[in-house]
Amino acid sequence: MSCCIAELRNKEVICKTNGARLGNVDDVEIDIANGKLVSLVIYGKARMIGFFGKCEDIIIPWCDIDIIGEDTILVNCPCPPQYHQSHSRWQ
Repeated sequence: MSCCIAELRNKEVICKTNGARLGNVDDVEIDIANGKLVSLVIYGKARMIGFFGKCEDIIIPWCDIDIIGEDTILVNCPCPPQYHQSHSRWQ
């Protein structure tokens, strides 16, 4: 299977450990000396309609990417704190 960078931008990234949706691929980092993809970048989400800045970007190294499917990318990296689903207002 082959995939171009433009197609990666449409794929949703999901953490395999807890099923959290991290977002869509916004950018990639490429090692131009070796011609290899180094990592995927998901830009941080805006806080309070952008007034309070944004969360940090999520950088997923190539070694943490498990599967690149038709619509999703499954990753094995630990999820950032803002994506943990253990804090619920219903608890």
